[in-house]
Amino acid sequence: MKSGLIEFRAGESAYRIIKEKGLSSDDVKVVAGASGAAKWLVLAGLDKYLFSDWFKDRTNPLFLVGSSIGAWRFATASCPDPEKSISNLEYGYINQKYDGKPTPGEVSSVGWDILGKLFDEKSSMHALNHPFMRLSILTARSRGILSTESKIRTTLGITAAAMANAVDRKYLGYFFERAMFSDFRDLPHFFNMDEFPISQIRLDEHNLKQAVMASGSIPIIMEPVTGINNAKPGVYRDGGIIDYHLDIPFLPVESEGITLYPHYAGQIIPGWFDKYLKKRRPDMENMSSVLLVYPSEKFVKMLPYSKIPDRNDFTRFLNKDKERIAYWTKAAEMSKMIADEFHDIVDSGRIKNTVKHMNTLWPDRL
Repeated sequence: MKSGLIEFRAGESAYRIIKEKGLSSDDVKVVAGASGAAKWLVLAGLDKYLFSDWFKDRTNPLFLVGSSIGAWRFATASCPDPEKSISNLEYGYINQKYDGKPTPGEVSSVGWDILGKLFDEKSSMHALNHPFMRLSILTARSRGILSTESKIRTTLGITAAAMANAVDRKYLGYFFERAMFSDFRDLPHFFNMDEFPISQIRLDEHNLKQAVMASGSIPIIMEPVTGINNAKPGVYRDGGIIDYHLDIPFLPVESEGITLYPHYAGQIIPGWFDKYLKKRRPDMENMSSVLLVYPSEKFVKMLPYSKIPDRNDFTRFLNKDKERIAYWTKAAEMSKMIADEFHDIVDSGRIKNTVKHMNTLWPDRL
């Protein structure tokens, strides 16, 4: 088996716990999932291992929180057969096909079709009544100029939001509020986070698919979701706008629990607009409980084209679906190596010597 394919970076409290005793599935209280579209394919193998094997004997609540594709992953993992459901999501996502550049309606239609195949009544009810998983889905409810489905106003509003965010992240609150759809049986520590205006909506059998779809509805690329059951009226869009990589208070700062964060990159970018602001960093208190697990440069170089799949591949491979599908399929197949190495390092206890402090990612924050 190849080695050196994954990296482990831990925040302050997670680092202390792992250095002292290693890592067990019971140590994990939260699992986090970022936005990132096709980038998730390099995590597919790890998701299958975690949710069909590593967590299978758990009894205590496990809080899953994700935005965009992170929400899709975790909703799917909450189905009766996680490995099969994640494989179905993988297949449906990889095999999207469009004639030329698709309209927002066409992209959304494909998304609804994938969701319909993933969630029938049985799988939906299982996700909502899972023995230990407690799902939270992050979306962004539009405000002001963006509270419309008009493409022109959306374009103007997104531009204005990006400019406001460049001044200070808090100003995104004038354009969006967090809308978090959650399993109310047990409430996570981050339930009442207050950095932005927030509305809390109980997940039920009528809004589960709506919430998942809204969380991944990229402005301009896809249609927003409206008329969501039990939620405030309005226009709901991609949760990654506010919570791209989830800079939220997962657990109390001095918690003895860990937030497991399977990620595709060794960085945490708070919101989608922060991708262009190199000095924008996460709150290190929020990161204290986080164990970031992501592919190493060695793994990335092994991938076709030496890069992780991304949404821009639809443009790079325009009218070359067969090539893109082959590339994405290979990346997903190779993701099993990530899962195998995670299992080996954690099960052997070598993680105690493998994990590095998260501050090594941001030396300017030391």
